[in-house]
Formats: sequence, C-alpha cells, structure tokens
Amino acid sequence: MTRSTALVLLSLDGISLSFKGVRAITDVSFNVAEGEICALIGPNGAGKSSLLNVINGVYVPQHGTIRLGGNVYRRMNPYRAAHRGIARTFQNLALFRRMSVFDNVLAGRTLHRRSTWLEQTLHVGRAYRDEAEQRGHVDSLLDALDLQRYRDRVVGALPYGLQKRVELARALAAEPRLLLLDEPMAGMNGEEKEAMTKYVLQFNARSGVTVVLIEHDIGVVMGLSDHVVVLDYGKKIADGTPDEVRTNPDVVAAYLGLRH
Repeated sequence: MTRSTALVLLSLDGISLSFKGVRAITDVSFNVAEGEICALIGPNGAGKSSLLNVINGVYVPQHGTIRLGGNVYRRMNPYRAAHRGIARTFQNLALFRRMSVFDNVLAGRTLHRRSTWLEQTLHVGRAYRDEAEQRGHVDSLLDALDLQRYRDRVVGALPYGLQKRVELARALAAEPRLLLLDEPMAGMNGEEKEAMTKYVLQFNARSGVTVVLIEHDIGVVMGLSDHVVVLDYGKKIADGTPDEVRTNPDVVAAYLGLRH
C-alpha cells in the first residue's frame, strides 16, 4: 500500500500557535498514514517540539484542527490524548528516578487496568488477576527491549541511553495507536542510536504502531522514516519521502544556514 492509498491516522489542518504574539507554528498541515514512521525535522527553534505538544494536547493552538482516526478535535488535552491512544516520550527525561525500571514501565499500564482503585487498595475482586496480567505485559516489554537485566534497578542510577530506552518502554506499555517520540536518540552514541532504531522499527512492524518522531541525526532519519516533514521558523517547507526531502532546495538552504 502506498502513502497515497494508505488510511490516514493523524491529520493536522492549518495549525497555528503563538505565545504572547510570537508565532511558534504558522499554518502547518500534513497527514500521517496509519502504520508509518514520520519524522519531524528542522533547525533548532523550528517549532518541532511545539507541534508535538499540540498533537498530544499540552498546547492548544489558536487556529487549526487535529483529526485522529476520523475524529476531529479543535481542542485536545493530555488526558483525552492518552484515552484516544496517543503516548509519548519527552526531550528531557520524564521518568520516576527513584523507582525501579519495572515500576516505571508498569506506570504505563494504568489505562489498561480493569480493577477499580478500591479493589486494588483492598486486594479483592479483580485486583490479583489484573495485577498479574499487567506485570506479565511489562515483563514481555522488558524482554523485547533487552531491559530485563535492569528490571529491579533504580532508574535514576542507569546510564542515560538506558533511561531513554526505559522511557520508550513506558510509552509502549500503553499500547498506543500513535507514538510520539521527542528526540529519542539525543545524547546517544552510535551504538545506542543503532539499538534504539532497531527497537522502534521492531515495534512498528510488530504492532503496527504509527510513529511521529523528532530527530536531529539526518542519517538516522533517512534510514528510519517512511515520511519526513520539515519545519523552519514554524512553517512547513517540505513534506514527502526521505529521498524527496533530501534533495529539496529549501531543506538544503535551511540546514546549511543560507536563509539565516
């Protein structure tokens, strides 16, 4: 199935966002097909993280709409986004640093629990079976991401690259339809980037999760993505396949600083 015939999972239409009159995003529109990996790229300050924050409701745009799975939203919020199947990681790690790897990933299963808060507190009713199911799911994730050996380690004591992988595991624990990754490979060495690329591709192929990611390593972007959207000064300057974007003169100019 080509991109032109694939079902659209996420559609942004005319998104504009300002902070006290300063434009962060200006009239940005693009579609993300179901099951694809879409990269948002552009120079620093281009509006990439702001756009990701719009998609999962951290920011509410002044103009434009978001369509997710056929439903149109003028306003999204993080709670609604999570319940609609959106999960994300952050540019700056947002882990519970004093908790174990296992418990951090288990936190991602909150929306999948069937037992009530009261049943969990009193350990009655569905609580035991529910807890066993959630813990089993987490252990499977830790196996798939080669984190099982760190299962009981305090996450704050782990190397940075492993912490980024734990954050990916927690996002995947929610079983999202749409996974937003904000610079998942920032600060990693070549070996760590290769491993993270492998895990993203693996879960994309295994579960069909649609991925929108921000990444500065163009080599990683070109090898990982099906679709690339380029922002500069909050405006979309290119939208297409990696090969199409690679040779786009506006993209070349933005990255070489010819227009700055």
